[in-house]
Amino acid sequence: MSLAKHLETQQRTLQQLIDLLEQERLALSVAKVDGERLAELAEAKQALLAELDRLESQRHSAQLKLGYGDGNRGAERAATDAGCLPAWQNLRELALRAKQLNEFNGDNIRNRMSHNQRILNFLHEAAGHSLYGPDGRSRRGSLSGLTG
Repeated sequence: MSLAKHLETQQRTLQQLIDLLEQERLALSVAKVDGERLAELAEAKQALLAELDRLESQRHSAQLKLGYGDGNRGAERAATDAGCLPAWQNLRELALRAKQLNEFNGDNIRNRMSHNQRILNFLHEAAGHSLYGPDGRSRRGSLSGLTG
């Protein structure tokens, strides 16, 4: 397979990953997150990441066998010599977009987890305090330390 065709395959696969990351971003943006949907997206992402890793290993091996050297500099030289530098540059832009989306989604997940942990901590603390006295009346201020 020519380098140009290989880069096209990588671009398509990377675009599929970006599409999944966009779907994940949308799924995380709603008030009530669908955990089952997120699990499906995570599974599909893992499959695409494995495929991207395989494709990148193939491209990298060919690059080294052809004597272009390691790293982006060698990849850029190989793409220039094969007449497909724009495809290589597009692939790098797509990879950057995927990285940014993945980081954004990860931050969103961490924020949700932190928020949920604060809620759980509050509920745990509240469960340790009696909200009502023996007469059934509310104990004023029993949660004042929690709400401050």
